[in-house]
Formats: sequence, structure tokens, C-alpha cells
Amino acid sequence: MPKASLSLQPLGRLLPLVRPYRGRLAIAFVFLVIAAGAGLVFPAVMRFLLDAAFEQRDRPALDRIAIMLLAVFAVQAGANFVQVYLLSSSTERIVAALRARTFAHLIRLSPAFFTERRTGELTSRLSSDLGLLQSLLGTWVSELSRQVLFLLGGALMMFVTNFRLTLTTLAVVPVVVGAAIFFGRSLRAASTSVQDRIAEAMGMADESFGAIRTVQSFNREAEETRRFGAALKELVGVAVTRARTRALFFSVVGFVAFGAVAAVLWQGGTQVLAGKLTAGTLVAFLFYALFVAAAVGSLATLFGNFQEAVGAATRVWELLDTRPSVRDPEIPLSLPAPLRGDVCFHDVSFRYQPNQPDVVRGITLTMAPGEIVALVGRSGAGKTTIASLLPRFWDASGGSITLDGIDIRDLTLDTLRAAIGIVPQEPVLFSGTIRENIAYANPRASDADILRAARAAHAWEFITRLPDGMDTLVGERGVKLSGGQRQRIAIARVFLKNPAVVILDEATSSLDTESERYVEQALEELLEGRTTLIIAHRLSTVRRADKVVVLDAGQIVEIGTHAELLEREDGVYARLYAIGG
Repeated sequence: MPKASLSLQPLGRLLPLVRPYRGRLAIAFVFLVIAAGAGLVFPAVMRFLLDAAFEQRDRPALDRIAIMLLAVFAVQAGANFVQVYLLSSSTERIVAALRARTFAHLIRLSPAFFTERRTGELTSRLSSDLGLLQSLLGTWVSELSRQVLFLLGGALMMFVTNFRLTLTTLAVVPVVVGAAIFFGRSLRAASTSVQDRIAEAMGMADESFGAIRTVQSFNREAEETRRFGAALKELVGVAVTRARTRALFFSVVGFVAFGAVAAVLWQGGTQVLAGKLTAGTLVAFLFYALFVAAAVGSLATLFGNFQEAVGAATRVWELLDTRPSVRDPEIPLSLPAPLRGDVCFHDVSFRYQPNQPDVVRGITLTMAPGEIVALVGRSGAGKTTIASLLPRFWDASGGSITLDGIDIRDLTLDTLRAAIGIVPQEPVLFSGTIRENIAYANPRASDADILRAARAAHAWEFITRLPDGMDTLVGERGVKLSGGQRQRIAIARVFLKNPAVVILDEATSSLDTESERYVEQALEELLEGRTTLIIAHRLSTVRRADKVVVLDAGQIVEIGTHAELLEREDGVYARLYAIGG
């Protein structure tokens, strides 16, 4: 079994988040003690009530004791309200802070991290794993404290009431502790396995829903259902194993605990018959014994829940401990103002994994301010990879890239990416309004600035025809807009951002003629005076480029203008143009 310190370590890391609420939690604990104390007073009062009724037959005393019982219950109810409210409200804030911290960390991880993880798995950790931690903080801590108080207080009162009966009752404690140790490791492993299977299943579902058109166009609904069913079958298998372990654990503990109660009943009954105990004293002792037995059983249950929560906490901290592969420098530099947009690649190479060969190598390229450079080559030649190195979605394995003479690794990611605008081939819009999607580039932009960006991107022409204009909801990923309309919204974003450098992943390759004309007009205005790197999928689109860079197998094989490269009849560009231009 892992050492206790190791088991507690993942939960101990929650302390910085708990610290701001320590005052509220301290008050909650005080009221928890009051509520538990009131609960422990109940059997003692019950003893006097029974003795007054059956031994002394004293009606006035019986009335006073009954009123005292109501007062005890009132104190207990009030104390329970205060401690539950303070603990629950604090827990909500603590878990919300942890969830926000986890999301903020994930959103800043490099794209390489997301290529290796399913988004459904990550959202599962944000929801179900943190839900387990919320349950731990909201109920587990409170119940643990309450049951420990009942266990210790009940045991003390049992000793005071009858020493011999107490020894019989407490004989079960070592057995219960041993069972907790024996079953605890299995419960923790099984719970972690269940959470892993949930994450896998949710990741699979998220992937299928995200590609729903592809799934349906290939009639793969049945296959996707089968795959999800297989994942659920694995989940059920490990969940059943966990349920079997928990059921056996609780059965053993319950049998031992209540077997001890039976032994106490027998031994106490013999003492009553012998005149050594009053009926009230025996009943009071039985209440305390039940308190202790219930506390032991509850602690056993809480121990199982604790193991599950430790597993969930471990998974969350694994995410938070993931270091971004692309990080800010310790001592960042600043870009000059105004920024000219002078970009240089110096003998750049890159590989996706340390043990893999270079995807691009020996890339040396200069982009003068305001110059338009097109990257051309067969699929897999390295065009997208080179363009992704400039905003540091990945870091070059060798060589360097400079912006206005400053190595981009000496700039913070915020500073670097603020200088670069990207128009992707398939723009992604967020569910919300057109206004919100354009303003995504600058949330502080005024309505006038947003309108100017929409006009510059030639998006205003279709926005005015929509019933709600700028307040039109675009749907998830912009499904309510056409491809050309989404593209112009993406261009409007870049206009609003006003960067010195633009990366254009051929934005017109899949548009109809009318949409292409509007997008081309918008791009002409966008690229004017900006340093531009175009990822060219169609050679007919590179005529606007000042320089064409031809890639083959991750290397630059030709550089020149469109006309100059066509003159080289045996060149790579000329052959590509003849085939697909």
C-alpha cells in the first residue's frame, strides 16, 4: 500500500486554493463541533428520560427532560445549517477556482499537446474528476470530521458509562482498520481506471460529434455506435470490478460492526438481569455504541471515497504539471515601435518528436517589410509546418527565426502573436453573434472599429441582408453561415487586429465564384503594406506574390517570382504548374 504521505500529497496541493477561505472553514468547523456535541448529548439525556419514566416514574422530571431534548435538537439543527452553508459555499468557490486554473493552463499549452489528447478526455477531467474533488471537499471533509468526533466522543462516553461493555465494542476497530487497508489500494486503482475509461469514452463521443457530417456521409453511424458501445463495455467492466470491491468492503465492515452491537446487547442484557445496570443506562450505552459503529462504517465508506478522490486529484495535477513545449523567455525583449514586419528564417529545421527525422531542414528565407511570399510544394512538403513556426505554435529544432531582427524565442508569446494575423483555410467561428466573432480579435474594440473591419473585409454586404445584422447568431463553428461568409468574418478579425505580419492559408481554395471574388477583394486590401506568408495550395493564386518559395521534401529547392520560375522548364515549380496550375 502507498504511504499515507504519498496518498495525501495530491490533496495537499489544494491547500493554496483553500487558504483564502480558512476563516469561513474554521467557523464551519466550530459549528460542526457544536452539532456533533449536541448529537453526543442526546443519549445521555435519553438515559435520564428513560430512568425518569421507568425507574423513578417522575412526570415533572420527564417533562423537563423532553423539553431539554427539543432544545438539544434545535441547537444541532442551527449548527448544522451554519456549517453546511459555509462549507458548501466555500467548496463551490474553491472548485471553481481550480477548474478555472486548469482551463487557463490547458488553453496555453502548445498545439502539440492537443494533437496527442482527445478534447473529450480533457473536458472529462474538467467535469467528472473535478466533480469528485468537489464532492470530497463539500461532503467528505465535513463527514470525516463529524464521524471522527462521533467516534472519539462516543468512545469516551462509552468508557464513562460502562468500561467492560466498551472493551467489547472497541474490539472491532482493528478489524475495520485492517479491512480499510486491505481494500483501499484496490478501490483507488479501480476508481482511477473507471475515470480513465470515462475520459476515453467521452473523447470518442466528442470526436464523432465533431465530425458528424463525415460520419453520416459515409454511413458510419452504426460503426461509431459500435465503437462507443465497446468503450462503454470496458467502462462497465472496470466499474463492476470497483462495485464488487466496494460491496465486499462495506459488507465485511458492516457485519463486524453490527456483530459487535449484538455482542454488546447480550452482555448488557446479562448485566441488567443481574441488577448491575439500569435500563436507561443500557439504552444510552447502546446509542453510543451505535454512534461508534455507524462512525466506523462511515469512516470505511469515506476511506473508499477518499481513494477515488485521490485518483481524481492525481489526474488533475498531471494536467497542471504538464509543461508547455513552447514557453515564454525568462527575460523577454520588446518589439520596436512601429513594427516593420521584417521576417528572417536562418537555417531552420524542425522535427515533431526528438527521435524522428526532420520534417523541414535548412530553411533560410528573408521576407522584407510589406513583401508577399508564397510557399509552394506538394502535399507534405512542409508548407504548413514552416508557417506554424513563425507564431511559435511549435519551436524550431535548429536555427532561428527573427522578427525585426529579434529572435522570436526572446519575445513573449503574447507579444509575438499580437504582431501576427492568421487567415486559415477553414476558419473557426465561435457560437455567438457576428459582432462577437469579429471582436474576438480585440474585445475592447468599439462598435465603429468592428463596423470598419466588417466593411474592409467585404462582410458588410451579407451582414446587412441578415435579419439581425451584426447580432445574428452564427451557430456552433459558424454552421449558419456559408464558407465564403465565414471566411470574410475571419478576414475582418485580422483587419481589427491590424497586425504587421499575415499568414494566409489559401483562403479561397474551396469557395464558389461569387464568394471567391468577395474574399479576393478583401484579401487585396488586407495584405496591402503587410508582410505576408501565403501557404499556396493552388499555383494560380501565387501571381500576387513578390516571391515564390518552392519546397520539396522539407527543403527549399527554388526561389523566384512566378514568371522567373516558369522560365525554368525543367524546374520543380514549372512541372507543378504544368500539372495543376
